[in-house]
Amino acid sequence: MKKLEIIIPHERLENANNVLEKFGVGGMSFYHINGRGKTKWKPVPVGRGVIMHTPTYGSRTKIEVIVEDRLSNDIINELIKQLTRGSVSDGKIFVYDVYQAYDIGSGQKNEFAI
Repeated sequence: MKKLEIIIPHERLENANNVLEKFGVGGMSFYHINGRGKTKWKPVPVGRGVIMHTPTYGSRTKIEVIVEDRLSNDIINELIKQLTRGSVSDGKIFVYDVYQAYDIGSGQKNEFAI
């Protein structure tokens, strides 16, 4: 199993969800996060617009899903295809190995738990 952490702009959450549903991914968690990366933020007006401020941190959405090994590459390729706009601020996907998973209610393990 693989854990995918997908960091994207908020407005692309529905696109990512559609891709995950297409592949039958059972569950998804998402969070609103703040941070910094390679993106160069543009100055924004402050107060009455007289003063400009360049943000240090940006806001994104982080999605976490657990998927079967056999689907991970196909899901990643489809996410990249559907979410890219050709910019450094399009986001990131991080992939981790998951050794075990348990469904607390049913007691099922690993692939059956996801």
